[in-house]
Amino acid sequence: MKNDSHLFYQNNQRRPMLERASGIYMWDVSGKRYLDGSSGAMVCNIGHSNPNVLAAMQKQMGKSTFGYRLHFETDSSEALACKTAELSPPGLNRVFFVSGGSEAVESAIKLARQYMIARGESQRWKVISRFPSYHGATLGALAVSGYTPMSAPFDPMMRMMPKIPAPRAYLDGLDPELEATGHRYADMLDERILAEGPETVLAFIVEPVGGASTGALVPPKGYMERIRSICDRYGILLIHDEVMTGGGRTGRFLGGDHWDAPPDIIAMSKGFGGGYMPLGAMIAHKDIVEAVLDNGGFIHGHTYAGNPLACAAGLAVVNEIERQDLCGNAARMGALLKARLTGLMERYPFVGDVRGLGLLLAFELVADRQTMAPLPRDLNAHARLVDIAYDKGLIIYSRRTRGGYSGDHFLVCPPMIVTEDQIEEIMTGLTASLNQFAAEVSLPVSEAA
Repeated sequence: MKNDSHLFYQNNQRRPMLERASGIYMWDVSGKRYLDGSSGAMVCNIGHSNPNVLAAMQKQMGKSTFGYRLHFETDSSEALACKTAELSPPGLNRVFFVSGGSEAVESAIKLARQYMIARGESQRWKVISRFPSYHGATLGALAVSGYTPMSAPFDPMMRMMPKIPAPRAYLDGLDPELEATGHRYADMLDERILAEGPETVLAFIVEPVGGASTGALVPPKGYMERIRSICDRYGILLIHDEVMTGGGRTGRFLGGDHWDAPPDIIAMSKGFGGGYMPLGAMIAHKDIVEAVLDNGGFIHGHTYAGNPLACAAGLAVVNEIERQDLCGNAARMGALLKARLTGLMERYPFVGDVRGLGLLLAFELVADRQTMAPLPRDLNAHARLVDIAYDKGLIIYSRRTRGGYSGDHFLVCPPMIVTEDQIEEIMTGLTASLNQFAAEVSLPVSEAA
């Protein structure tokens, strides 16, 4: 590996040079194989180098690779918009394409604001969100995120939005299967709206299933329906951040499809383009879009919005999800993988929780399973276990659990094409990695059953 590079990203850590990728595997230039157990950053939902997607991209390249949206309409963007509307809740049939998740969230917030202005309710500007949460890296998306290490340096440059606690029943000792638990957390939204002044609140943004910040947190029973009802009561828009959950990963095309509580606006990316091209979308109810367009237009835009090559790739990805019944496979293989991850708790007392839906799964490490106290921060478990697994050829994804400064959870989210044999391969690598980590930091391990 070269010691010098003109590239830089978050830190100085170097990784091997990628040679090729196929299915759920990736190879570096030395020939070492890695199992992509996190689908990149929960992006590569249909796996790498799908021949049908590559063929669709090649066909579009022969026609055009760029057509500016103010100059031309394109077949691929129209076709993908039509398919996206078909897969969205009734009424959400207007689509605005972007290049990524942060752009999708920014677009949703801006559309919500302009809708209220069009309605004559310009006093509404506050977007309530949850803590912890993560909605993107731009200043607008960070303002609604609840992940302090990422937002704190920029606090003087933006207006942070109000937060309510994420429904982490497992940390609060509550039963997530009880509606009373879901209502308890949802009613925190009601209380915050009243505290802020309902006439000032624009929207509530929520991930149907938590992403990186909460580690595949599934809402308690009754939560999603209750927040929909609360938003309706106060005339507040409900935004679903489906950047990570959209595209089939939870076992339904949209994570919100698991509940009868449709949003007003959806932000989607990652698995929507499957890693083949930068692509995301905002999907909104037609009444919202028409009100904004009739009031002077949507004051927003990105250069690559509706890029024909990206849309051709995205349409091919969605077609593959349907052709291979990958939502069904995510549900089936997700249940198997979750059971295997839950089984780790018998051998490793420091595995404190396993959670998720479909193939959006996570496990959390703790110092004490009874109190759910996190491991000492200086162990840097979230980074060390990832590095151990990577050395063994297994890629997983981690974050700090408790708002960014403590706690350690790990996302295990292989591509939706994963098989039973490949799940066993994931578990073999994960078990070996946990054994090594436990030995390094003197954590207890029980005898294998």
